[in-house]
Amino acid sequence: MPFLAQVRATPNLLTLLRLFIVPFIVIEILDGDYRIAFALFLFAGLTDALDGLLARWLRQKTTLGQYLDPIADKLLLSTLFLVLTHVDLIPRYVTVLVFSRDLGILLIATLLFATGALRDFRPSILGKLNTLIQIVGLVAVMTERVTVTSGWEAARWMTPLTGGLLRMIAVLAPLSAAQYAWIILRRIDTPAAV
Repeated sequence: MPFLAQVRATPNLLTLLRLFIVPFIVIEILDGDYRIAFALFLFAGLTDALDGLLARWLRQKTTLGQYLDPIADKLLLSTLFLVLTHVDLIPRYVTVLVFSRDLGILLIATLLFATGALRDFRPSILGKLNTLIQIVGLVAVMTERVTVTSGWEAARWMTPLTGGLLRMIAVLAPLSAAQYAWIILRRIDTPAAV
């Protein structure tokens, strides 16, 4: 499929929309309007769910989409971790561990792909769990901030939940990185079948 046709595919347009939303979420958080930021974040999540469904339903799975979708997801999550750390809603150590994990995996994957040592780099079970907990953690942080700024009583029970999720992220980030390393070492050490 030609590149422009791939760009115009509905799932890829939704992914591009998700990328377009990211700076507006940042602006709203920095301006302290967490309701709009949270609504935009939820809308971005909806586009993520829809692009995958539409790619299958419309049979518009593209090479561009295979690369663009995870980039958009990672950019959204990473940007939120950075900006929420900047406004003191996420502890720095959590964001440092998340970024260290992602950077390490990206560097290793790039080296292995460039050298041809390993082409199959699927997410591990802990990697998927880590991403899920990151998303739930970000939803909890944003929800807590919305409840606090709205004066709702629900904010009291959100604080321990959010803290627990952030601690889980801090534990899962290095554990999932270690699992990736273990999987890669095993795959590289396994002789190829002739």
